[in-house]
Amino acid sequence: MRTKKVLATYFGKGSQHDFILFKCSKTNILECIRLFIDKGYQGIHKLHSNSFIPIKKPRKRYLTKLEKKYNQQLSKQRIYVEHVIRSLKIFRILSERYRNRRKRFALRFNLIAALYNFQIR
Repeated sequence: MRTKKVLATYFGKGSQHDFILFKCSKTNILECIRLFIDKGYQGIHKLHSNSFIPIKKPRKRYLTKLEKKYNQQLSKQRIYVEHVIRSLKIFRILSERYRNRRKRFALRFNLIAALYNFQIR
C-alpha cells in the first residue's frame, strides 16, 4: 500500500553511501514487502530477496528492449519515493549543505518528516 509517509530514518556520521547506511541500520523488512530501489543498492538480494533493482547497461553494449521495459516499469513504482524526497527537500535545510551542529541533524530531519506526514494526513 502506498502511504507516501516517511516510515523510518537512519543517520550515519558524515557522508556515507545509502546502501552502507541501510546495512548499518539493521532494519528488519519483512520478505513479503517488495523493495523498489535504485542502482546504488547492488547486492541487496543477499539481504532481502524480494527487492527489485534496475538493470545496468553493460559496458560497450546496449540494453535489450525487454530490459528497458523492466527498468521503465520499475521507475514507475519508484517515482512515488522520489516525489516524497522532493517534498522533503522543499525545506531548504535538507536541500542544501547542512552547516549546523551535526548532532541535531537527525532531530531536525525527523521533525520535518513528522510535519510532512501530518500534512498529507
